[in-house]
Amino acid sequence: MVWPFVTALALAALVAMHLWWRSRFSRAREAARSEVEALKDEERRATLQVQTQQEVLFNSMLEGLLLLDEQGRIQLANRAFATMFGVTADIRGRTIMEAMRLHELAALVSSLDTQKQVLGYELKLPSLNERWLQINAAAIFNGQGRRHGTVLVFHDLTRLKQLETARQEFVANVSHELRTPLSLIKGYVETLLDGARDNPEVATKFLQTIDRNAERLKLLIEDLLTISELESGRVKLNLQAVALAPVVAKVLGDFKTRAEARGVSLASQAPELAVRADVDRLEQVLGNLVDNAIKYGRAKGTLTVGGRAVEGGQVEVFVQDDGPGIPPEALERVFERFYRVDKARSREQGGTGLGLAIVKHIIQSHGGRVWATSVLGHGATFFFVLPQDSGALQPPLL
Repeated sequence: MVWPFVTALALAALVAMHLWWRSRFSRAREAARSEVEALKDEERRATLQVQTQQEVLFNSMLEGLLLLDEQGRIQLANRAFATMFGVTADIRGRTIMEAMRLHELAALVSSLDTQKQVLGYELKLPSLNERWLQINAAAIFNGQGRRHGTVLVFHDLTRLKQLETARQEFVANVSHELRTPLSLIKGYVETLLDGARDNPEVATKFLQTIDRNAERLKLLIEDLLTISELESGRVKLNLQAVALAPVVAKVLGDFKTRAEARGVSLASQAPELAVRADVDRLEQVLGNLVDNAIKYGRAKGTLTVGGRAVEGGQVEVFVQDDGPGIPPEALERVFERFYRVDKARSREQGGTGLGLAIVKHIIQSHGGRVWATSVLGHGATFFFVLPQDSGALQPPLL
């Protein structure tokens, strides 16, 4: 009877030992599993942190960045790229043709199958607002020489292209404006040398034409120098408190004779306000606007200069005529250099085409802005705003 008891006791001991080892093994396995999961979580957090840092870095770049995988699918597109191409949706995982349908860009990526990189490729985006991009692209290869992906960097050239176009247009316009009076002067001088000088009446008429065109050249060169100084920032403004009404009265007095020659009545509605401005430049602005209104307004019409206080601690000044007005499509362009609403009439009146451009630059250098409104057949009004002098009496805002 002892052996069965001993045998049962041994079996019980073995079962107990087995259960103990099994429990211990389970705890060890769970501990190991928890440790592995903790390591995996730490690795995921580290990976996520690196990805976040990369995204912050890429999105802080001014250049657009596009990263493609070996199948040509988009893996990364930073914020600058999305802005350049007007992309609002998530385009990751899609090809260039699926995402943007730009054949030129897709062809550029395909060309990297035969060449490792392409530098300085220029792309004009097909949109209403012209946008030029310079692209540097390179294929990425792994250790076995197999193409692993593509990286493209985009630089926005739009501003440079606009400046180049403006420079070319400026040179062409200056050349044209100089050529016309020079050709007239040369033609009349040659005619005088050929014998017209012996006819006093003809000679006087020709000399008057030469003098008129020489004066036009002088005005053009002076305006070119002025606008060059304004654009370069070399002009130093002597800012001070300037009472508006006396300046308006002075300018209207200077143009009284010219206005009377066309039968134009001059009226001042200038308020008793002071602005923070350079008095000489303010007179130049008002002089250009009043001169234009007399030239292109209605003969025997009325020209009014006035102003008012507006929000933001500024004074709004206007010069208004009751002439034929300005077409709507020309209102946004009248402040461009050499732009003329009526080219033939402008040249006949002796304008250089730079007066309103000078007005715009002077006002902007004061921290103000300038604009125009018009109703065809009912005249045009030119506005500008300047900072009101802080020591001036503050009237109720209109």
